[in-house]
Amino acid sequence: MPKSAKTTAEVEVTDADLLLRLTGPGGKHLEELGAELDVSMGLRGDTIHLQGDVEDVALVERVLAELLTVMEKRHLSPEEMLRAARTVAAHPEVRLSELFDDVVLRTSSKRVISPKGVAQKSYVAAIRSHDIVFGVGPAGTGKTYLAMGMAVAALQSRSVKRIILTRPAVEAGEKLGFLPGDLAEKVNPYLRPLYDALHDMMDDGRVAMLLERGTIEVAPLAFMRGRTLNDAFVILDEAQNTTQEQMKMFLTRLGFRSRTVITGDVTQVDLPGGRRSGLEDAQRLLAGIEGIAFCEFSDADVVRHPLVQRIIRAYDQRDAYRRAKESEREAAEAADDEPIGGER
Repeated sequence: MPKSAKTTAEVEVTDADLLLRLTGPGGKHLEELGAELDVSMGLRGDTIHLQGDVEDVALVERVLAELLTVMEKRHLSPEEMLRAARTVAAHPEVRLSELFDDVVLRTSSKRVISPKGVAQKSYVAAIRSHDIVFGVGPAGTGKTYLAMGMAVAALQSRSVKRIILTRPAVEAGEKLGFLPGDLAEKVNPYLRPLYDALHDMMDDGRVAMLLERGTIEVAPLAFMRGRTLNDAFVILDEAQNTTQEQMKMFLTRLGFRSRTVITGDVTQVDLPGGRRSGLEDAQRLLAGIEGIAFCEFSDADVVRHPLVQRIIRAYDQRDAYRRAKESEREAAEAADDEPIGGER
């Protein structure tokens, strides 16, 4: 498709502090935004000068205006600004204030946790309105972290009395019995990411106190059997490594006044012996049931280093190619097995 005519535009920012936070040292942030949105951007005095195709320049004017509105209220990192620009470019109907004003949690360090894209906003909305939510997609899309933020916020508002965090302890080459220490020490390496997220949202002393009281419980999935979880916000992480039986057991633990979030990536199944993932099974079996929401994430929703998005995309393309080749091979074998002339 041919590009439109070239144009120029100017964006004046009279607030010196706001201008510096937006443009970055030596205009570095402007360079990154310009490269992302295919517009030449430069700074002279308190004015940002834009040059590029008409549509692109119009988009950048809107992105800058919306970023400035958000940054008047809160700090944005360079990475958050770039993600915001990508979001507006991909979803013109979205307003950045709708994302950043949707506060999930203010951490103990005064950092604001909020959706960073359309998929994350839909995910947060689903958690608020459904008793069971599945967040399915690649690593780095914020599935577990946002769920954790929602859980901590629910505990702080006293809409739940406790948080229960669990994940299957898949033995990656080593049996738990051969690992050193007592049971807690054996399973802690599997649960470490959940502890890390907790400590990122609350100060260490409060986390330790809540863990000691049992207000927050971090445990392997096997510990859930036989329990009914009332007044709780329950998160099952790495759910792709549950068996079908484990997933059924977990889902039927749901008690009164409780919410459950299940997160996982069906492309990263580590179950031995080619066993079917309980997460994949639940996606097929429970779709359409009222009260249950499924939120899908893709590589476009990755909020880690930009290289992570490219890595995931490369693996997905490779896996899709392999599946296509496998389908071709199976079709060829089936054709070879067909009797000549339809006789058997």
